[in-house]
Formats: sequence, C-alpha cells, structure tokens
Amino acid sequence: MHIWDLAAALDATCSAPVINQSERGTRGHLKYFADIAQRYRISKYPTLKLFRNGMMMKREYRGQRSVTAIADYIRQQKSNPIQEVQDLEEISTLDRSRRNIVGYFEQKDSDNYRTFERVANILHDDCVFLSAFGAISKPERFSGDNVIYKPPGENAPDMVYLGSITNFDLVYAWTQDKCVPLVREITFENGEELTEEGLPFLILFHMKDDLESLEKFQQEVARQLISEKGTINFLHADCDKFRHPLLHIQKTPADCPVIAIDSFRHMYVFPDFNDLSVPGKLKQFVLDLHSGKLHREFHHGPDPTDVAPGQPVQDLASSPPESSFQKLAPSEHRYTLLREKDEL
Repeated sequence: MHIWDLAAALDATCSAPVINQSERGTRGHLKYFADIAQRYRISKYPTLKLFRNGMMMKREYRGQRSVTAIADYIRQQKSNPIQEVQDLEEISTLDRSRRNIVGYFEQKDSDNYRTFERVANILHDDCVFLSAFGAISKPERFSGDNVIYKPPGENAPDMVYLGSITNFDLVYAWTQDKCVPLVREITFENGEELTEEGLPFLILFHMKDDLESLEKFQQEVARQLISEKGTINFLHADCDKFRHPLLHIQKTPADCPVIAIDSFRHMYVFPDFNDLSVPGKLKQFVLDLHSGKLHREFHHGPDPTDVAPGQPVQDLASSPPESSFQKLAPSEHRYTLLREKDEL
C-alpha cells in the first residue's frame, strides 16, 4: 500500500490528520513531514498514531505492519467503548480490579450522553465505561443525569462527578484523573510507551504481593510530589520481573522494596525506603535530580554545602549505574522489514 493511500484510508476511517495534497511536491513534502514529525513526537519509522476528536492518543499502534493487522486495529478502535447496562444488578457484579466509570442518563439522545461518549472514546483504554438509560437508570438519577467512578477494590467508596456533564473539558479532566493513576505500573508491554513520554522515572520496585509498600509509596507521591507531575513519571515495578534494573543498582528482589530514579542516563537509589514518610525527603530526592545534584554527587561526592565545617571535601571519582529503562527494546513487530507480502 502506498503511503498516500494509507493516509487517505486512515482519514476516511478514523478522522486522522491527512497530508495536504498541495504539499506533495518534491520541494514541499519533506519539510511537511519534518514538521509533522516534530509536532507529534515521531522519531521512528514507520509510526502510526491515533486521533480522536482532534486529540492525539498516547498509545500509538504497535502491532504488525500488515493490512490485516491494521484493519483489525481500526475496526477495534471504531467499536463502541461503552457497555450498555440492561439491569442495575450488572453494576454489582463489576470487575472491581478495574477502574469503572458508570453514566446514568434519562436518554441516549442528549448532550450529556454525547459528552460522556466523547470522553469514553478517548479514555476507554484506561477505564471501563458503562451506561444505563431511562427506567433502568432512574433509581440512580435522583438529581438528574449522573456519572460515578467506581475505583478498584471491593470496599472502595464510589466518587460522584459534581460538575456540568455538558462541559467536555471538566468531564474529561475529572475522568482522566480517575482513570489514569498518579502511580502507574511499568511492565514489559508498556515500557516502551512510557519511555517515549520522555520523562525520567521515579520507580518503586516491590514484590507483587507487597501492597503495603505500594500504598505507602502512592500516599507519599500524592502528598509530596503532586506538583512534580509532568516533570517525572511515578511508577511501580515487580521486583521479580525487573531483576535486571535492580542488578544495575546492586540490588536483588531480597532488598525490595527499593526506590530509584532512572534519568535515562543513570540510575540513582533513594537511600532508605524507611525514610519515605520523612516530610520532604522524597521530594528533595526528585529536586536533587532536577538540579543535577544527584549526578554531581555520584561523580564527585557530597556537595560542599552538605559537608560539616572543618571536614575535608573528597572528590570521589565514581560513576552512577547506567540507565536500564532507556534500553527497553521496541516490539519485535514494530519496525519490521517486509517479511510478509502483505506488510506495508
């Protein structure tokens, strides 16, 4: 398939941005592609990105580059992201390991539902969306149309959206806050995607069944580092699955829980997990990354301002461990050569 045909097909099917035909000339199209690549953070070829309602989705296509695989992906993306509830009893049997957003509407043909539908189209990879209408939803509409978030956990309390349901920006911001956790899990499946966001990682390595350490880390990130959201990614990782990064910082699963920063140049270890709840300690660790202090101290020892008066300053010629997560390999199908005759 020719690149122009693919662009036209994607535009017709998914409302992706199309290539302006006036830019196809030899002198114009290279600059056009360079501008597109810069605007949408495209650094590898081939890259397929999905747009919904003019908004670029974080998760780009990472499957095989075959006509069949891409067609299946597009069909799946065009499917209805909202499950319609036929009986409120279905709500009581929801999978409470997932994040669920439930909308109760008087009717489907309404501005409220159309806003809910737009939000679900964008965030359906992060939450399960459900809706109920008319007589079925009436017991939950005592004060009008209603949207509720049911967080993971059998005993976790519901949260009710209190703003205008017709205001897309408000509904989207509220739903995104509920669907995309502040501390996300990093896996081999999403590692490349998280790396491509370009932000350093603050990672808690913990055993899979050690939920107490994870909860403590989540609480302290929310308490100390909410202002740093957008400058660093807060993540947690399974110690058993990520033994290799632990070895880079001279740790093993037996040492978990361990907190570290991966700057994509080096890895730095938070000195003691037990200091996590010391006010400001975790935040200072992140601020020391941003200021370059962590890097300086690994190469040259403590900053002069951190040395007690009269104590000699030692220049320690050392080097922090190299980054592990920048080396996460792309999917084996992402940048394939033409191994099958129907690949693009």
